[in-house]
Amino acid sequence: MTDSTQFRTVLFDVSDHVATITLNRPDVLNSFNQQMLDEHAQIWQRCRTDDDIRAVVLRAAGDRAFSTGVDRKNGRVRHDNPFSADDPGMFLGAKQNRVWKPLICAVHGMCAGGAFYWLNEADVIICSEEATFFDPHTTYGMVSALEPVGLARRIPIGEAMRIALFGLDERMSATRAHTIGLVSEVVAREELWGRAATLAARLAAKPPLAVQGTVKAVWDAFSMSPGAAREVPLHYTQLGNPGSQLDLGAVEKPKWELR
Repeated sequence: MTDSTQFRTVLFDVSDHVATITLNRPDVLNSFNQQMLDEHAQIWQRCRTDDDIRAVVLRAAGDRAFSTGVDRKNGRVRHDNPFSADDPGMFLGAKQNRVWKPLICAVHGMCAGGAFYWLNEADVIICSEEATFFDPHTTYGMVSALEPVGLARRIPIGEAMRIALFGLDERMSATRAHTIGLVSEVVAREELWGRAATLAARLAAKPPLAVQGTVKAVWDAFSMSPGAAREVPLHYTQLGNPGSQLDLGAVEKPKWELR
């Protein structure tokens, strides 16, 4: 089922329980404007409420970039009152939109600045061999705040600070991103989309309550005290397991893959 006709900045497709979002502004390096923000809010609402969707892949069209963040020429709408303004992450972030279906990001080319809104809330990130990661904010005299704060939950603080502080002076390679755990796998560019689809299909084939409960438990624990993080996730097993646990003897074991 393809729904891309209703959107102008992205392509959206649902097939075999997997939603595939393709950023589709390659002429501006897939930077996001207000329309892309609004369309993402609609997409996350669909992904959250449609039980036919069990996993989500986010990828990007074009050869040069996954995304370079906000479109600086045709950007987003800002409220005049700074205390009433919305951050782009409120539109772009899967977890901020309460989507507990696992999100796989497939990154190629440049991934910069506001593109980290997507990565920071992904469950699995893979990239192609030529992918590079950087944050240009400080070079342009802008504070880099939400992007590195989110990154610091995924990678060592020194790595997050280095990306944030050095601006356009440095880019992180795919090899370095893999070494520090920002991405879990590096593949050839021509294999990237297929690999993301394979991983998503594996997740979509599992009992959905078990998968979604796992995602929610881990992400919710980020905002809990150590004591709460030991106690509260127990409730997710009590909620999810009765409706999804299978007869262990009846489960067909897949041919596992060593990575």
